[in-house]
Amino acid sequence: MLVLGIESSCDETAAAVVRDDGRVLSDVVASQIAVHAPYGGVVPELASRAHLVNVVPVIEQALAEVEGGLSAIDAIAVTRGPGLVGALLVGVQAAKAIAFVRDLPLVGVDHLVGHLFAVYLRRGEGDAPPPELPFVALLVSGGHTAIYEVAAHDRVRIVGQTRDDAAGEAFDKVAKLLGLGYPGGPVIDRLAQGGDPAAVKLPIPMSSRRTLDFSFSGLKTAVARLVREEGRPKSEQALADLCAAFQHAVVKVLVDKSVTACERLGIARLVLGGGVAANRGLRARASEVCASRGIELFVPPIASCTDNAAMSAYAGALRLAAGERDDLELTAYSRNPDLRRGKVR
Repeated sequence: MLVLGIESSCDETAAAVVRDDGRVLSDVVASQIAVHAPYGGVVPELASRAHLVNVVPVIEQALAEVEGGLSAIDAIAVTRGPGLVGALLVGVQAAKAIAFVRDLPLVGVDHLVGHLFAVYLRRGEGDAPPPELPFVALLVSGGHTAIYEVAAHDRVRIVGQTRDDAAGEAFDKVAKLLGLGYPGGPVIDRLAQGGDPAAVKLPIPMSSRRTLDFSFSGLKTAVARLVREEGRPKSEQALADLCAAFQHAVVKVLVDKSVTACERLGIARLVLGGGVAANRGLRARASEVCASRGIELFVPPIASCTDNAAMSAYAGALRLAAGERDDLELTAYSRNPDLRRGKVR
């Protein structure tokens, strides 16, 4: 079965064709970084307008890369939330139109569930074996930071989450304070490689093992206070040191709490997902700590971490295999009320 996936939850317009075994046949992403960079973050109205311009060309390109094109497609999957509602509606309406005209099954998928199962996407001959179920997942992105217990595609439970900023949002806000531009995460990660994290003293946010929750607003405030009192770093080395200290604080708490979750739940498998999972510091520390604690680590390739439609297509294939379908009344949502702490969906 071939599934056409469509993703438009934030600032990437994406379409992909994925086989129900996870093999990615095409994966097209139109980024909006240039649109939002002047504003230092995503502007919802501009995002929606860009999706309107990009959605048809992106879908056409994804289909053109598959033998048979649209006639080879067996079903449509589309991200329905969470995200920016105006942006989501563009993808949802495009998916509904194709499903109606071609009389194809339609399924809406949760963006976060897509990230959680992106580790099962097969992109090449060198793909590592995917994890067995159940597993613990750390999902970190610009809009979401949480730890999940994943038993099946419809049995996902939050065991810890941020109480304020998402980790990716904190990276972007600190980058803006330091005049590093948008998106800030990749820039801070690059600069941190040449810095000394011990050169600048920053707090490790919510480091207590008693809770699996996160908080990054205090860390962001600590950087803001430092910049206000001392000014922006005067040298390249000082800037690299501050970036290294900030990244170390974020990465340490993310990894430590994820490993604690694995040990509390008795699950020795940890999956990283979301755009921040592309961070080299996070990958390195997770690999080191998991190896020392006997936990198997699974990290998807970067193309599967950042927002993409292949993960939506595969999440849709899982729903279809379970006999689940949606009709043309499918709607978008900014937050999924069923995917919350203690709730199994």
